[in-house]
Amino acid sequence: MRNYEVVVMLLCAAMIMHAQEGNGALIREETQEMIDEANRNGPYLGLVIPNLFEMNPLLQSPNYTASNLTIDFAGRRFRFGTIADKKVILVMTGLSMINAGITTQLLLSTFDIEGVVHYGIAGNANPSLNIGDVTIPQYWAHTALWNWQRYGDGPEDEIALEENGDYTREIGYLKFANYTVNVSSSSSYDNLLNNVWYQPEEVFPVDGTPEEREHAFWVPVDSLYFQLSQNLLALELEGCVNSTTCLTETPKVVSVLRGTSASIYLDNAAYRAFIYDKFQVSPVDMESAAVALICLQQRVAFIAFRALSDLAGGGSAQSNEAATFTSLAANNSVTVVVEFIKQLSAASFHASFVS
Repeated sequence: MRNYEVVVMLLCAAMIMHAQEGNGALIREETQEMIDEANRNGPYLGLVIPNLFEMNPLLQSPNYTASNLTIDFAGRRFRFGTIADKKVILVMTGLSMINAGITTQLLLSTFDIEGVVHYGIAGNANPSLNIGDVTIPQYWAHTALWNWQRYGDGPEDEIALEENGDYTREIGYLKFANYTVNVSSSSSYDNLLNNVWYQPEEVFPVDGTPEEREHAFWVPVDSLYFQLSQNLLALELEGCVNSTTCLTETPKVVSVLRGTSASIYLDNAAYRAFIYDKFQVSPVDMESAAVALICLQQRVAFIAFRALSDLAGGGSAQSNEAATFTSLAANNSVTVVVEFIKQLSAASFHASFVS
């Protein structure tokens, strides 16, 4: 190959690489310009939603008006619109705590957000509640951060790294041997899985010292948001999936003390009973606590609404009830969210009028 041919090939390769870099920079620059323009029109209420089947009823609601702005960024789609004159950004997280945490942080780091509303479906651990009910918990916790104790040690024994302040026995534990079956009442039995101790999350608030950790287990929702949500308790909710499939109890909106989250789909009666008796929780889901923890660290107002789609393994049916009642629960959660935003919009208008 002649020298000039080599030079031409190298120049062509360099031009292609430069063009690719330029296009990449142009895309990033365009996205940043869209973000900057959006923020000039803020602030927004962020609606953080686990899945499309929970988002679609809101997109189709006559109360939601979509704008012509949608920003695809970092693997997430941010949809802009209004509900009751309140500017909102909708974003889907995907399943699990890590997806919910990543998406919420991305939302708060990228856009001008005044508060976060999270909603969706959940399992029900509270035997006094029913499928179709929409719960408004005052506190959320992540209940799958564990210290798993070695076999032979018990509650009196210090757990690993407890002395360093990394882990604690204050919250309590689950003893697997308590759930052994098929043994006589006089038999002594044990379980090699021993105990798991529930742990708080390490949090690093934006108004704290970087790398100086704090701990949080029960994360409260915003007090003003919670107060406004109490106006929703008389809302009428759907009780039928279709003309032939209806619930025996009329669904209601109910204020509850606690909800929990973990990247675990709970469909087990024994653990359902344990976690209710231990923590007095009602909804059990896979995302809400992650959203709560991010909002806690970023000092952003937060509330979550979860509609009960199943009994988390506590039902009498052979199959999980969510297969039948997911759409009903999703619709009920959207009904409550829309009415909450109307309450929030009215409160904001009143506050601005008074001032």
